[in-house]
Amino acid sequence: MNEWFADHLLITYLLIFVFMSYVYNKVFRTRKLPVLKAALIYVLLAIGSVMLLVFQIVGLPIVLCLAVAISLMFMVRIRYFIEKRTGKRPT
Repeated sequence: MNEWFADHLLITYLLIFVFMSYVYNKVFRTRKLPVLKAALIYVLLAIGSVMLLVFQIVGLPIVLCLAVAISLMFMVRIRYFIEKRTGKRPT
């Protein structure tokens, strides 16, 4: 799979950027920022995505690790949804 990502750099870069943006928005963003500050954050995310793209090309499974992180976030969200529907409180 790493070979396919190495052959398709633009798709790999976009996947890394989208995954990082999702993680930022769901984990680290606590309030809505002004437009220029938000633009600066996304520019920095784009620069960080380039760095992670280099790591992906070298052989580290960056895209797969981000996909696992997002899938774990979805599982936690589903768990909270089910607990909210059944009325149980998390312990």
